[in-house]
Parts: sequence; structure tokens; C-alpha cells
Amino acid sequence: MHSQWDWLCLGLLIISSVSAEVEDGEVLGADVEVEDFDKESQQADADKEESSLGVVYQTPKPSGEVYFAETFDGVLTGWVLSKAKKEDTDDNIAKYDGRWEVEGLKENTVPGDKGLVLKSAAKHHAISAMLTKAFIFDKKPLIVQYEVNFQGGIDCGGAYIKLLSSMDDLNLEFFFDKTPYTIMFGPDKCGEDYKLHFIIRHKNPKTGEYDEKHAKRPDVDLKKFYLDKKTHLYTLVLKPDDTFEMLIDQSVISKGSLLEDMVPPVNPPKEIDDPADKKPEDWDERQKIPDPNAVKPDDWDEDEPSKIEDLDAVKPEGWLDYEPQYVPDPSAKKPKDWDEEMDGEWEAPQVPNPKCATAPGCGLWVRPMKNNPKYKGKWKAPMIVNPNYQGIWSPRKIPNPDYFEDPHPFEMTPISAIGLELWSMTSDIYFDNFVICSEKEVADRWAADGWGLKKLVASANEPGMFSQLMTAAEDHPWLWVLYILTLALPVGLGVLFCWPAKKTDEDTDFKKSDLSMPVTKGDRKQGREEFEDDEIDLEEEKENEDIGEDGMRCQPAEICSAVPRKKQMIKRRELEETEFIEDTNKMGRETPPSEDESKDGEDIDDEENEVADGSQEGDKSNISGSEDEMTVADEAADSGDGPLKTVRKRRVQKD
Repeated sequence: MHSQWDWLCLGLLIISSVSAEVEDGEVLGADVEVEDFDKESQQADADKEESSLGVVYQTPKPSGEVYFAETFDGVLTGWVLSKAKKEDTDDNIAKYDGRWEVEGLKENTVPGDKGLVLKSAAKHHAISAMLTKAFIFDKKPLIVQYEVNFQGGIDCGGAYIKLLSSMDDLNLEFFFDKTPYTIMFGPDKCGEDYKLHFIIRHKNPKTGEYDEKHAKRPDVDLKKFYLDKKTHLYTLVLKPDDTFEMLIDQSVISKGSLLEDMVPPVNPPKEIDDPADKKPEDWDERQKIPDPNAVKPDDWDEDEPSKIEDLDAVKPEGWLDYEPQYVPDPSAKKPKDWDEEMDGEWEAPQVPNPKCATAPGCGLWVRPMKNNPKYKGKWKAPMIVNPNYQGIWSPRKIPNPDYFEDPHPFEMTPISAIGLELWSMTSDIYFDNFVICSEKEVADRWAADGWGLKKLVASANEPGMFSQLMTAAEDHPWLWVLYILTLALPVGLGVLFCWPAKKTDEDTDFKKSDLSMPVTKGDRKQGREEFEDDEIDLEEEKENEDIGEDGMRCQPAEICSAVPRKKQMIKRRELEETEFIEDTNKMGRETPPSEDESKDGEDIDDEENEVADGSQEGDKSNISGSEDEMTVADEAADSGDGPLKTVRKRRVQKD
């Protein structure tokens, strides 16, 4: 039992040690070696391109064919600030005069890594760049990927990008909200509405007009991506089989089909409601109508009020009829700047009458109102099923004159530029590592070289488990109770099960009492009498077994001895007498008897000798015992009738 508690204690100690090391677990998902914090802090001044975690940043380079790639680590080349004005907007905010800067992150900085930062709040921003080569939607998928960090959170604003449609007259200096685009993708938030946009401008093959088609909203809660102030990776994958996927931090947030999961649908319905069809005037849409045969009962009084005075009510004693419920505040004073000509006569504010606080009530007492038992209200005929019901009317369907079928909406207008056209009430929105390609391996490698390092640094700089628990307790004080219970429970169990138990004197006395019990005079006498009775019964049974039909004894012959039966019985009795005396003396030595018990013992020995001599002259019995005698001996041994009974029954078993 003690070994089990030792193992339990050892298990508790192991669990505690493992829990303490959770904070120092290694960060998964990156092949970057993390050095000791103290050593890196000493080397920070010597090498500015190496972070305090030993992360050496190198500008990502495309590992395959790309249509556009930008890291913002060097000079901002190829990007054009817009000089246009936003239409249908006040002149003071119509200009795209929001400021952009190239700088590193404010938190979890990776030395040498920079990004494009939106610096102005409550301003319109517009900046764009041409692709290395235009992307044509044919047989290759389109993968668009970039990073966003809302460094100061986000109140209302977007961080989406626009892939501008290829046009001969495309001028990036006049990029504004009406510039044609093919795809818009990225996060957007205003109020408590958190969105991840994916919009395509689809060209109507019949009319040539463009309509915006929005992907259905993801079923995932996006709030944490906007508020945690971490850099997140946004990816759009558009495939030639007309399917799409949207990912955040390389996890699929939403996916679907351009033919089935866009609102409104890419292809219009084949039939539409006939605009010329009108509902007939006699069309009856009522499922139930009042029963025209119903008659108001004669005793139905519609004039009875719903409430009446309670005539049984009595004004409470102590009611103050002449005291108002509110009185002017006696402590109030007229303000010094009160002008009676401009503000009128000053009156003190009203406060509850202190006299009414101890009284049942103040003012004029009025009987309370109660429900009128005679009130039935206005009579209405019961409703019945309308026999003329024709159902809900709907206009007839006609073929849609604008119907068309675009079996492959993936084949959109080619794109040749990327642009950011944004309005935000929050500044310091960080953009980095744009890439447009067709191969997933290229995008994943690009993400590992850029976003992967940012994720590693952010994870390593996160506060430990203890700090997080303390921060949570500051916001939610009730967590302290849970912390205390969590710590007290294992400590209490450890003390309860691991503390060594002391042996008491009662346990020692109990064990000693079990080893030796005194033999009383009554026990010996009773054992002797039962011994004599059992011996006589056993000899009679054995004698009956030995006598066969022919009157001969000792059958079979091998059991019998050549010595005469009488001598045989005498020897057996002498042997039993000797063993019985030895056992009795042995028990007497274990428990020293008193003087009276010694005398009684001598008498018992004499009586035993007499019994033995008498039994030699009685019936003869066989030496071997039967199976029934063994059972009787075992049952008697378990009954605990005393030491002498045990000796006597052991004799029977041996015979």
C-alpha cells in the first residue's frame, strides 16, 4: 500500500515539473536556431541585422516564376502615388493625400525587414505599381499573397488590394476608386463588421457591362486577426476549374465555386417573374376568415372597463395626506452666475420628502385598481377556414431576356497592375511581401522567408504562461479564486497521501492479542466432553463399515493388521493419549495458568486417561478417516470454539 502512495507522489512531482517547463517549449514551424537571450542582447549593438533571438533576416527572393514580387526592403521604386481626387466627396477630403512610409514593425521587429506603412488617419490613400508581366487567365491558377499588420488595431478601414485590369490608357498617377479592376481581395472592418473581401468584376457577354460578384462570407470569426496586433498572411488561390480558396496564415478560411458561391450569381436565372403580370382583384389569399354565422351573446357587455376600483381596499394607517412626495432641496443654493432676467426665477431642485420615507405614503390616497371580473372586451366572431382560399399569388414565369451562361468565369479580364486605394480612421497599417504567382511552392517558400520569421519572433516574444495568467487575472479578478483552488488541490492531495502514517499502540496490542489467548477451565472441560462423544460416534460408524454381509471384519484385508483387534485399539489409544497430553502441555507453556487452573488441569488429565481406557474396551474402529470426518474437522477448526476443540478435531483428522 505504501508503495502505491510513493508512486502517486512521484507522478505528482513529474506533472508539476512538466507544467513548469511548458513556458520554455520550443517554437514549431520554422527552421531557425534560437540563441540565448543574454548573449543576443550583448551582440545586438554589434550586428544590427540580427535580432535578439538570433534570427538573421535575408530579403526573400522568388524561387520560381512570379508576375509581381515586392519586399519594400530597399528603395521604394516602381510605386506611384495617385494625384487624383475621389469623386462625389467633399473637396477637403477628396484628395488622395494620405502619407505612406517604408519602415519596420513597431513590435516584434525583425532587423532589416521593412514594409509599406499607411501613416495618416482619416485620409484617402492611393498607391499602385505595374506587374512584372500581365497575368492572363487561361490554364494557370492565380495566387495572390501579402502580409498585413494592424499595429494600432483598427476602428474603421480596409487593408485590401486591387488587381487592376489591363487597359491601353491605364495611368497610375490617376488611380482612384473608379479605376477598373478585375479582383479585389483583403481584410476590411468598420464597427463590429469584420470582413474578408473577394470581389470579381465579371463581364456580361451579351451587354459587355461589368458587374461586381462577391464571395459568400466565411463562417469563421475573423475578429482576432484585426485586434491581436500580429502580422497575418492573406492568400487568395483562384483555379482554372472555377474554384477558389481564401487563406489566413496558410489556413483555409473559405472556399467555393465561382459558379455557385458568388452573390449575385455569375449566371442569371433562365426564367424571371413577368413584370406585366398583376394579381386579380378577386384573388383571395386569406387562409381563415371570421365565421359569418356567429352571433354575439346577449350577455356580452363591451362597455365594461378592464380595471375597476378595489372597494375593499382601506387606506393604511399613518398615511400622510397633506405631505407632498417631493419637496425643494433645502441644501441647494442659487448659482452665483444665475441671471433671473435671462434664466428666469431660480427654483431649488426637487428631492424626495424625508417624512414619506417612514410613512406608508404621502399625498392624496386613492383606491388601487383591480381586474374587472365582468370585462370581456370587444366581441369578435371566431375564425374558420376560408372556403374560397386560393393560395399566395405569385406572377407567372417568363424566359429571362438577359439570360446568358458563362461556363468558365475564371477567364476574366487580364490584370497588369496592383494598387492600394484605402480610407482608414486608424494609422500605422503595415503591408509587406506582395507576391503574385501560379505555383503553390513558390508562394509557400516566399511566405517562409518573410512571414515565417515574423511569426517566429512574435511567438518567442510572447509573455510566458505566468505573465499571461496574471494579465488575465487583472482583467477578470474572479480568476484568482480559480488559481488558488488549482494550486491548493495538488498540495492538499500531496500532504494527504504522501505524509507518513504513525503506528498506534492499539494496533500493536491487537496483534499481540491475536498471537496468544488464555485457555480457561470451561474451555478445557467442554473440549474433553465433546472429544469423548465424537470418538464414540466415529468408532461405531467405522465398525458398521467393516462388517460385511458375511459377518467378517476388516474388509479389505490389506487394511487390517495381523495383531489382534484388541491390542491394536490399545496401542492406538495410548498414542492418542500421549499426543493429546503433549499438545495440552505445549499450550499450557504458551499461556501460564493460575493455581486453580493448574489443579483443574491435573483433574482433566486423569479424566482423559480414564476415557482412553474405557474407549479401549468399547467398539473398534478403523484407522483411516472418511471424507465426512475431514469436513467436520475443517468446519470445527474455522468455528473458533477454543484451543482444546482444535486439538481434538486435529486428532480426528489424523486418524
